[in-house]
Amino acid sequence: MGDVFAGRYELVDPLGEGGAGVVWRAWDRKRQHYTAAKVLRQVDAASLLRFMREQSMRLDHPHVLAPTGWAGEDDKVLFTMPMMRGGSVSTLINDFGPLPPQLAAVLLDQLLAALEAIHAEGIVHRDVKPANLMLDATGRGTPRLWLGDFGIAAGDDAPRLTQGPFAMGTPGYVAPECLHHGWQPEARADLFAAGMCAMEMLTGVAPEADTHVLQAFSASGRAEDVPTELIRVIARLGNAVITERYASAAQARGALEATGLLEHSSPEELLGEVEVFNHIPELPDGWGEHGPLGAVAAAQPAPSEVPAGGPSPHTPDPASSQAPPADPPTELLDVSGPGAMAEPTQRQDLPPQRQMPVPQLGMRDRNTEPGNVFHAPPEHAAPVGTAAAAPQRPGFPVQPRMDAASDTDASGEEKSRAAQSTTRANRGQALAIALILFGLGLVVMAAALFLALS
Repeated sequence: MGDVFAGRYELVDPLGEGGAGVVWRAWDRKRQHYTAAKVLRQVDAASLLRFMREQSMRLDHPHVLAPTGWAGEDDKVLFTMPMMRGGSVSTLINDFGPLPPQLAAVLLDQLLAALEAIHAEGIVHRDVKPANLMLDATGRGTPRLWLGDFGIAAGDDAPRLTQGPFAMGTPGYVAPECLHHGWQPEARADLFAAGMCAMEMLTGVAPEADTHVLQAFSASGRAEDVPTELIRVIARLGNAVITERYASAAQARGALEATGLLEHSSPEELLGEVEVFNHIPELPDGWGEHGPLGAVAAAQPAPSEVPAGGPSPHTPDPASSQAPPADPPTELLDVSGPGAMAEPTQRQDLPPQRQMPVPQLGMRDRNTEPGNVFHAPPEHAAPVGTAAAAPQRPGFPVQPRMDAASDTDASGEEKSRAAQSTTRANRGQALAIALILFGLGLVVMAAALFLALS
């Protein structure tokens, strides 16, 4: 019997290990099925931020691998997702080297479809790379790609949470503009990374920070084996100048479809010699295809006794080729009835206020959004020398108001303090001069005594 997390997820065996944590095959006692569970290695502010970002990506798309649930226990956090048995595109390249052009085009189209979906939701992935492109174990069938790992994803209008000249992502797949200080998340950076992934699929060589697409194809010797139309699409995706790339993933998909490489008569023609193997190891002793066996099964609680843990929305089965069911249409709540909120009334004892935009502190670039500061109009300001009666907020002490007389007293006190400071300074100077003269006298007396003795 393995470790049980939050009373629900029993960790069966580890499947992989990364910088942020370990991925386990886990048995969901509540839903009675196996799932992939990522347990964070170290819980600190940065890892919690990654966890919150990733588990909040509730996207339902055939090519987006979003978390299905999460749980927390003491100082550990875990989130679950469907198990991808075919490894990743990086694994596929390591197994077979450069991929056939038609296969690379199909995988690129599925990646662009995933990016089109997340960009429509205002999300920028920021870490698109072959290791994050997961695959079903389809064998000699048509492959199916899933875009995963949303740990550093951010909204396209969200501020950067890093400080200093740092870029989020993996070198070689990070767009050049992301290396500039103050860069904000932008969807076309994901398109650059998609182009680098496609180039790696076709050349078998991982890109570096200054890789140029056309030069990479020439150096690999595969330029003649890859259709010119496909190279042209990839070169535009991976263009170092952001304005020279496609404006959107949908536009890039249209250009890719125009190459004619997405049309194939059979999976054999598409795959060539490539096969997407099952990379998940055999189950350990005490576990079977449908769950625990023997003594392990006897120790299992009833599903009704298992805590629910974090939310587990519906997620399509990766092994199924059917599209996920559409979400029900959003219902608009009627707020015009008797239970509706009344319009807030303005307090009569406060003067009307006007807003003045001011820049936020520490933000001096063109992306600064104005904040609000309130000033009372001049016509409502109390004249000098009179005390304006204002309602006192409960729980706050009454603040004394300075009138003209108190202003005069304050100025007199300031003059007195200045005079005292001047007097102290004069006394200090006189004392210093006296000490200097005394020292000179001692020197003269010592010189005279020396001369007399000599």
